Amino acid sequence: MSDNRLSVFKTYKLYVGGKFPRSESGRVYEVTDSKGTWLANAPQSSRKDARDAVVAARKAFGGWSGATAYNRGQILYRIAEMLEGRKDQFVREVADAEGLSKSKAVAVVDAAIDRWVWYAGWTDKIGQIVGGANPVAGPFFNLSTPEPTGVVAVVAPQKSSFLGLVSVVAPVIATGNTAVVIASADAPLPALSLGEVLATSDLPGGVVNILSGKTAELAAPLASHQDVNAIDLTGADAGLAKELEIAAADNLKRVRRPQAVDGDDWSADPGTDRLTAFLETKTVWHPTGALGASGSSY
Repeated sequence: MSDNRLSVFKTYKLYVGGKFPRSESGRVYEVTDSKGTWLANAPQSSRKDARDAVVAARKAFGGWSGATAYNRGQILYRIAEMLEGRKDQFVREVADAEGLSKSKAVAVVDAAIDRWVWYAGWTDKIGQIVGGANPVAGPFFNLSTPEPTGVVAVVAPQKSSFLGLVSVVAPVIATGNTAVVIASADAPLPALSLGEVLATSDLPGGVVNILSGKTAELAAPLASHQDVNAIDLTGADAGLAKELEIAAADNLKRVRRPQAVDGDDWSADPGTDRLTAFLETKTVWHPTGALGASGSSY
């Protein structure tokens, strides 16, 4: 084989509605590694791309939220399987993006795959943690069950380009929401490659939509969008987070503010906090019927 073959550079694209469009504006920006070496041109999403992603997420919400929790768990586990098969690619991209040695990048990618498995196992169990039968005075059944909030805009962590990304996206969709994700501005390539995995993992198109570009430019229209139900501000700095929270109040979005634990280290046990962040509780009352002498009509 000739040593003079041309290099085949990868063209990274957005992931919206199960497809891979270029940015509507046609803009791109240079992505470099930790030493300033050019890696690729990433699409610089526009406000129009953000709006298109919301439309795709809303269209997918009915089918995804209506799927059984068991089925959602199967699909999340399938994502982990697909990532396992492409581990070498993600190790390389994470090492370049975050300036890690190969061994440390392997540990990060392994942790990200394990996190998909973690959340896959929770899909059909979270309802037992946050739902249940409530004791009431009267002949009624009173049952509380969790339901997904809807379309969630996610500002992904800026420095943890893959493990942090998975840690904020997986719990959103595990509980039946759909997501519009703004990838790390400086290190978007692992996120854009994740879109290729999602597209081949049985996840319905539109459940996760991934945008790259300037964080503030994309987050502003999502925070004020009337068809976005919630926003996770993890990857926003303090000033931007405040602006987005004010904009989000216009249609009473559920807001998850940046937390002190949302730093560079995402290796800790994630717990259930992010699973419950974008759930609503539906409570249903139902009469038990006329009570007999035994105290029950059944």
